[in-house]
Amino acid sequence: MSDLKFSKDHEWLRVEGDSATVGISDYAQEQLGDVVYVELPEIGKQITAGAQAAVVESVKAASEVYAPVSGAVTDVNIALEDDPALVNSDATGEGWFFKLKLDDVAELDKLMDEAVYGEFTASLE
Repeated sequence: MSDLKFSKDHEWLRVEGDSATVGISDYAQEQLGDVVYVELPEIGKQITAGAQAAVVESVKAASEVYAPVSGAVTDVNIALEDDPALVNSDATGEGWFFKLKLDDVAELDKLMDEAVYGEFTASLE
């Protein structure tokens, strides 16, 4: 089992102290196909849980990336600007999108662990 949490919108986050790293799930990148462009949020931007935080474009479609929790953006993965395919090759690792300083750790309780998320995505097939 991993330490990842997942949203119903297919974002994942990994919490380290009062910070969280956010990206899209492996399931989401498989649905999108080859990622060709990623629009990242501005550092310092305050984002509310459920609000659009970034955009990912693939050969099939453009899709919003929503913040699974509220917080201020502290870092973005600029490597995605040069190599958006990192989202496909390593969605829950090198393909992360941004980092947030958490506003409310209680919001984490609304997210799914990997096992529950696996059942959720299986029900979508």
